[in-house]
Amino acid sequence: MFGRGIEYKTPDQIRRMRTAGLVVADIHDAVRAAIAPGVTTGELDQVAAQVLQAAGATSNFLGYHGFPGRLCVSVNSEIVHGIPGARVIQPGDVVSVDAGAVVDGWHGDAAFTVVVPAEAGTDPADEALAGTTEKAMWAGIAALATGKWLGDVGAAVEDAADGYGIVREYTGHGIGTAMHQEPDVHNYARRRRGPVLRPGLCVAVEPMLTRGGEATSTLDDGWTVVSADGSRAAHVEHTVAVHADGIWVLTARDGGAAGLAAHDVQVAPLD
Repeated sequence: MFGRGIEYKTPDQIRRMRTAGLVVADIHDAVRAAIAPGVTTGELDQVAAQVLQAAGATSNFLGYHGFPGRLCVSVNSEIVHGIPGARVIQPGDVVSVDAGAVVDGWHGDAAFTVVVPAEAGTDPADEALAGTTEKAMWAGIAALATGKWLGDVGAAVEDAADGYGIVREYTGHGIGTAMHQEPDVHNYARRRRGPVLRPGLCVAVEPMLTRGGEATSTLDDGWTVVSADGSRAAHVEHTVAVHADGIWVLTARDGGAAGLAAHDVQVAPLD
């Protein structure tokens, strides 16, 4: 069902999206376990390939407008769309991994950021960046349950960003029978704006924060987006469904229960 260009899903379709979301959760688990100094970003992409194959799923990234990987792996000042390849992960790197899956035509999409352990310890400023970005994502997701307009999501993200640079050029998005659909989900305040939140809306909430400014540039590969000032960045994301009984985080194994507990929001699974 469509309205204002938005594809609203039935409960059964949301359940089918949950299947794809759980494949993405499996990819996250496997790739998290594989991230270590000395591992290449291309090797992480092969881990994702193995999970997709085992699940009978396909990648929604590979071949998308010519993108050559199953993952986006963005390191340090890279914000999003990093191409997996020969780059070797180093101790203390900030690594953001964006993963997706398609099952029976339905899409899931989610991202996480980790700081790679180092013998001398990781930079507390990097840990704070990653932690704040995740908190901002959960604040935005909670707004899907407590707000009225989609713009409330961006307002919640901005309120939780705690002074970090908010990347405005790239947004979250609707998702369903395609990876990127209407509407855009902004990461900055747009209170009382955007479509009214209603059952059947499925979106990817994905804040991107930097330790510096919001300006970006794109590398010569045509894909990798970096902070213009060279500051380190973090990117996190989950696919979320709004339905008649509440919200359900489709790419979180617990449906989002742990992340939403701090916001007094209870998850409403449909299974």
